[in-house]
Amino acid sequence: MSDQNPVFIPGPTNIPEAIRKACDIPTMDHRSAAFPPIFEAAKSGVKQVIGMTEGEVVIFPASGTGGWEASVTNTLSPGDKVLAARHGMFSQKWIDLCQRHGLDVQVIEAPWGSGVPVEVFAQTLAADTGHAIKAVLVTHNETATGVTSDVGAVRAAMNAAKHPALLMVDGVSSIGSLDFRMDEWGVDLAVAGSQKGFMLPAGLAIVGISPKALAAMETGGLPRCFFDFRDMLTGIYPYTPAVGLLNGLAKSVDMLLDEGMDNVRARHHRIAEGVRQAVAAWGLSPCAVSPALYSDTVTAIMLPEGIDGNALCQHAADAYGVAYGAGLGAVAGKVFRIGHLGMMTDVMALAGIATAEMAMADMGVDVTLGSGVAAAQDYYRKNKPAHVRAAA
Repeated sequence: MSDQNPVFIPGPTNIPEAIRKACDIPTMDHRSAAFPPIFEAAKSGVKQVIGMTEGEVVIFPASGTGGWEASVTNTLSPGDKVLAARHGMFSQKWIDLCQRHGLDVQVIEAPWGSGVPVEVFAQTLAADTGHAIKAVLVTHNETATGVTSDVGAVRAAMNAAKHPALLMVDGVSSIGSLDFRMDEWGVDLAVAGSQKGFMLPAGLAIVGISPKALAAMETGGLPRCFFDFRDMLTGIYPYTPAVGLLNGLAKSVDMLLDEGMDNVRARHHRIAEGVRQAVAAWGLSPCAVSPALYSDTVTAIMLPEGIDGNALCQHAADAYGVAYGAGLGAVAGKVFRIGHLGMMTDVMALAGIATAEMAMADMGVDVTLGSGVAAAQDYYRKNKPAHVRAAA
């Protein structure tokens, strides 16, 4: 596979050259005075990206899964009850992690392709008058199905029930790309990873911690060592940091904030909508069951009966050197996924759409070559970014 081709997987994403160069620094003594400015720039930038004014940001050398584990182990105790919905691969993985830590997970089953069932959550929280539920888990963007759930609506349900549970949000494939409002939504623990919207290689688990979650940290009874927030908040990094990645993160947040988070979100929506226009032109449909749930970072595309989505992805890689996301879990073989987050432009998206058409045609899908490209082109031409319209 040529390293010149962009990837269309929902992470790790394409890396801008400026961030690649920022990661490529000589060995540094992380106990010297040179390291704290890098670390502080990364943390303060993350706070702005996630809409956070109070609390702390911790950054572990790990992936987003490490952020899940840190959030759970620092704030909960063995046997604590947790409310979560299972509606995709990553919501399932977070549930599994909680169960392995001895937590009592009340699982709300929902169809893959649907979002978090807010009304069921509301009923469950209202019925929990004894406040046995200690945490509510929300997968903001379910990467396996291309579904974005309404975190603000979950917070509203918690407030309506006057429920004191912690709100934990998996924002791994949303933060840095989609609308995320930690303070406004009352998120207590927000988990991100370096390899998605932050456009870095994998290797950093990024966790925003509210003041309420910091207080819970003092009473949490689950074992913790490497992921102990208390060690991370002493002011001295407790072990060897990934200095190059942290320097890259400082550059990443600078680039995102320079573009402006409203513009970042608008760019992701425009590119995603072009992809969805292409999908409609092919006569196919997203896995997400309604437009209100469509993700602006990844589109999972349902394939006709008899077409293996995983085989399609393998063929695209072998024949054209381009990577798409294969189906996972309950939708394995039924979908293929086009990731359109991070460093992505209209032109890059058009290349991904065109190659997907060729791969589908090769695999026997009844698709007219050029149909999706034309639909996306039409959308992009009619919906230019504001700065392009102003220059025209």
